[in-house]
Amino acid sequence: MAGNWSERRVVVTGLGVVTPIGHTIETFWSNLIAGQCGIDQITAFDTTAFDTKIAGEVRNFDPAPAFPSPKEIRRTDRYSQFGLYAGWAALKDSGVELDKVNRDEIGVMIGSGIGGLDTTASQHKILLERGPGRMSPFTIPMLIGNMASGLFSMYHNLRGPNYATCSACATANHALGEAWRTIKMGDAVMMFAGGAEATIIPIGIGGFCAMKAMSTRNDDPKTASRPFDKDRDGFVMGEGAGVLVLEELEHAKKRGAKIYCEMVGYGNTADAHHLTAPAPGGEGAARCMKMALRNGGLNTTDISYINAHGTSTPQGDVCETQAIKTVFGDHAKKVAVSSTKGATGHMLGAAGAVEMIVCTLALKNGVVPPTINLQNPDPECDLDYVPNTARQMPVNAVVNNSFGFGGHNASIAAKKFAG
Repeated sequence: MAGNWSERRVVVTGLGVVTPIGHTIETFWSNLIAGQCGIDQITAFDTTAFDTKIAGEVRNFDPAPAFPSPKEIRRTDRYSQFGLYAGWAALKDSGVELDKVNRDEIGVMIGSGIGGLDTTASQHKILLERGPGRMSPFTIPMLIGNMASGLFSMYHNLRGPNYATCSACATANHALGEAWRTIKMGDAVMMFAGGAEATIIPIGIGGFCAMKAMSTRNDDPKTASRPFDKDRDGFVMGEGAGVLVLEELEHAKKRGAKIYCEMVGYGNTADAHHLTAPAPGGEGAARCMKMALRNGGLNTTDISYINAHGTSTPQGDVCETQAIKTVFGDHAKKVAVSSTKGATGHMLGAAGAVEMIVCTLALKNGVVPPTINLQNPDPECDLDYVPNTARQMPVNAVVNNSFGFGGHNASIAAKKFAG
């Protein structure tokens, strides 16, 4: 590829999702815009002993279209099944004919914050109860967090850059940012990037319950995830996957691809503060957003919409609000800000990719999704959070925020594609 890295432009040409409110882009988007919620009582296991009994489960999911055989499905953890399906859907949506492109220049970065937790738990139980000789020979390949990325490249013979990010709830945004950087540097012309997670199992729910991080609004699951609301009491776990096809612009044009938007900036910072709590005032998040805007050549006044990390935790929502005010100044109250976790729950390592798909569709359709369940605004959260009802409006440029345990911050900036 000719030219220096800054001249290479990266566009989004394919989208794929698996979420609690839909397994296709069309269903997911229509339900999101309608204010639907995918959170309900957990059906995966008996929650009697758990403080939290609700989650955003993926129901009626069939991974078969993404796999070469039923045997391969049995050899993968649920998180990989989600990731492979979202990748397959993004591939179909992109319209790329793989036999007509150089697969050496196509890579994959599908990360996971936790990986095959169900495999870890179930195989550990077998180890304790029946001994090591009864463990599956696929235990390790099923539980490691890079396998969705690895298998997707194997199934489609994609031989470009391939690895998996792991940075808790920032995982998918880091995958997208690093994939963007890979294309900018000329090491690939196309990347399948995103994240996948499946942790609605006893050890996953139990671990977060022990941290007192999750909502216990068990009697009203549809309103339990309520970002920026005064009565929020913690996040609600979701599961699923999101994968986007990122592509070098000239490569996309040459094959006549449809272009959703242009990804222009990536921010990546650390709080260096605390295991789970954000830095005071959202200081690390603010530096992250500033970096994404700078790398994208964007002014604060260019931004129409921010998809907030907005997890519905007491501390996190306030710190993110403060960070947005720090970065955007007077423009902060003019930007539409929404969190879509009221609808999906917090999809952990998949969240950033699903929410980047939201940003992409907001740019394409001129509609901003709502923050549902925002009934009693927190006085410390005083921005325009698009409460409860989607909004038609011009959307010219967006920022997507994801912040993870460990102090990991990742922000993506994108804008309407303009030739």
